Amino acid sequence: MERAGLHTGLRWKLSAAIALVAGLVAIALSLVVHNAARVSMLDNARDLANQRVQIAQRNYELNRRPNFPNVKVNDPDLPTALREKVENGRKASDVTDNGGIPDIWAAVPTKDGHVLSLHSHMPDRSTDVMKDLDQALVIGSVAVVFCGSALGVLIGGQLSRRLRKAAAAANQVAKGETDVRVREAIGGVVRDETDDLARAVDAMADALRQRLEAERRVTADIAHELRTPVTGLLTAAELLPPGRPTELVLDRAKAMRTLVEDVLEVARLDSASERAELQDIMLGDFIARRVAAKDPEVTVRVVHESAVTTDPRRLERVLFNLLANAARHGRPPIEVTVEGRVIRVRDHGPGFPEELLAEGPSRFRTGSMDRAGTGHGLGLTIAAGQARVLGARLTFRNVRPPGLPDGIPAEGAVAVLWLPEHAPTSTGSYPMLPLSGGAA
Repeated sequence: MERAGLHTGLRWKLSAAIALVAGLVAIALSLVVHNAARVSMLDNARDLANQRVQIAQRNYELNRRPNFPNVKVNDPDLPTALREKVENGRKASDVTDNGGIPDIWAAVPTKDGHVLSLHSHMPDRSTDVMKDLDQALVIGSVAVVFCGSALGVLIGGQLSRRLRKAAAAANQVAKGETDVRVREAIGGVVRDETDDLARAVDAMADALRQRLEAERRVTADIAHELRTPVTGLLTAAELLPPGRPTELVLDRAKAMRTLVEDVLEVARLDSASERAELQDIMLGDFIARRVAAKDPEVTVRVVHESAVTTDPRRLERVLFNLLANAARHGRPPIEVTVEGRVIRVRDHGPGFPEELLAEGPSRFRTGSMDRAGTGHGLGLTIAAGQARVLGARLTFRNVRPPGLPDGIPAEGAVAVLWLPEHAPTSTGSYPMLPLSGGAA
């Protein structure tokens, strides 16, 4: 069962990652530049304050007056730590924070034991420069994030397109289109990990195709070689004197001949050589006549008659296989309903096995004991293969009333054949990957 979750494209993941990294880098650089500029301006302001207070010191020593703006003698607001340094005969300066506004102090001692100090603030020009710098950093950071996101969308979009093309081509290969090459589907001249993945998928598909072809040839050769001795066995059995032993031998010989013919048909369907011979027929009338000739006890109901273009022989083969499967593994009554281009075959048995419903029919696997006590698992496999040649779709489901617990068997199985609305322009068989589960 597929796990539900949030599905996001590769381009948006890559774009978000690049935008996040670009944003973090931009913020870090902005903080570094802001602090460096602020420290540099404060250092310049401190140097200017020191120069001014030293000029005031020389004027004070000459005429006992500082004669300089904002310079005071023994200013009571002078910070205590700075005052103690000056009283020890040292020149000192400091920057304090006053509600987010830096206060710049510079102080020097005088020969008569007084303290000259200058109290100033960050120049208005420097404050304006810092504001302009911060604004430029914000704009630059936003631009970097935007450009990073655009770059991520561009790069991620290109990579996402290549991966989507590769996935679409791989799905075509999985459906049996053997001429599709993933590397050619993605295109491009740049070599990257996507090309490596495409080549690996192509190599895997080629190896699997060769293996399937080898298995098909071996199966076909074995079935073909068995055909002659089985026919001879059947002929010899018919010459035996009447009796129960002869009936048993004939029954087993006929079953073996049927199995050999089915195996040969599966091999032909897998060889990609089968083609439909199309004719125009009235579907409801065709189904009613064929079912009546095959088994008069089967009920046929034509809800809506429709003219279709299909291969009557292959359609009859699909229909008879579905009826045989219903008769062998289900319970009567068996009903066939024709509605337009849709054919439904229903029985009232225990239903299809869960493996078949999940994965489709598989050769030589007959599903659960409730529905497949006999058979070789080829009937529905052949029906599905012939449906593909017709360009049709064959689906399977069980009839379960709403609210019925899972442990209780279904009330019947329904096989639905959906014929194409228009005459198929490209019909034919193709090898399919073997699926597990199934019933026939």
